[in-house]
Amino acid sequence: MNSIKFVNEDKEVIVMDGTNLRLKAIESSVDIYKGMTKLLNCRGNGKCGNCMVEVVAGSENLSPRTPVEEQKLKKKPANYRLACQSLVNGNVAVKTKP
Repeated sequence: MNSIKFVNEDKEVIVMDGTNLRLKAIESSVDIYKGMTKLLNCRGNGKCGNCMVEVVAGSENLSPRTPVEEQKLKKKPANYRLACQSLVNGNVAVKTKP
């Protein structure tokens, strides 16, 4: 079993390989959206970029960046990911709302 550590929330959840980071955050009551984007987001389609997280450990345990992420995050550091596009395949630690 793998885990996702949500650093800002001081919460760790257990996940299986291939778990979607955004869905697990929502399921675990971790708020990944800022302000009004809680209501105005693309619901995990990678179009809005509002579910951005900063990976602080275990980036090698996430699926590679998708073409959607490459476009949305081209001006962001390499350790920034869209939670909706990230599949967890090992232990990771992320900061929400970077």
